[in-house]
Amino acid sequence: MRVVGLTGGIGSGKTAVSDHFERLGITVVDADLASRQVVEPGQPALAAIAEHFGQDILQADGTLDRAELRARIFADESERHWLEALLHPRIGEALRAGLAAATSPYAILVSPLLFEAGQATLVDRVLLVDAPEALQLERTMARDQNSEAQVQAIIKAQASRAERQARADDILVNDGTLADLLAKVEALHERYLALAAGEAAPA
Repeated sequence: MRVVGLTGGIGSGKTAVSDHFERLGITVVDADLASRQVVEPGQPALAAIAEHFGQDILQADGTLDRAELRARIFADESERHWLEALLHPRIGEALRAGLAAATSPYAILVSPLLFEAGQATLVDRVLLVDAPEALQLERTMARDQNSEAQVQAIIKAQASRAERQARADDILVNDGTLADLLAKVEALHERYLALAAGEAAPA
């Protein structure tokens, strides 16, 4: 099974891209979804987070207050590193299980931290969804109602745009219309189908 790692900075458009791959019949395994699942009520990671940060990191219904956690870890780098050490191994296990269950000709692993979390070892090829930082800021502030300072802190914590570009096999620039973006995804889909077929063909 060929696996394409789909990554990009916050606000770059990864979700629009992965959603279209899914509409085209490709199995998509999402690291953000896995990161939410490992901190659901009853999971050991949530108990560890509450013990470390205090019970006020939980909402009234016992679920994680993700906005509060995000604010804390991006205000204190040591806290972010503590959280990553707790969650990354658990997320990695969930991703491997999801990829193992894939049934499409190739699979997509979506992760904003593909390089930072060591998940690039799970993929054969990297697709970068790239956008200028000004666009990332504008989209993220509008979507999440975050301050510019908080979005800048998130961008700083991720791999730089130049580093991602240097490590990507394919770069999809998302600075135009949604129609343009979806057409680029469809072209990549055809390419990945051909690569998957070539890999499966007899030598």
